[in-house]
Amino acid sequence: MEARSYHVSLRRQRGEGFVAKCIELPGCLSEGKTEAEAIKNVQDAIKLYLEDVHAQAKEQKARLIQVTV
Repeated sequence: MEARSYHVSLRRQRGEGFVAKCIELPGCLSEGKTEAEAIKNVQDAIKLYLEDVHAQAKEQKARLIQVTV
């Protein structure tokens, strides 16, 4: 899988810790005690999200294509 960039919103949670949410992938988010941990965790979440998308497409015999806007 080729490296790609995604937009992530990073915000402090009430209390302690941070939430990192991938803007392009609905429902793809993670958290961490520090900004760095939240970013690492959301990177892992994005990888898992994309693996699942590819597995579902294969299961449904669909092709994944890329479009530029």
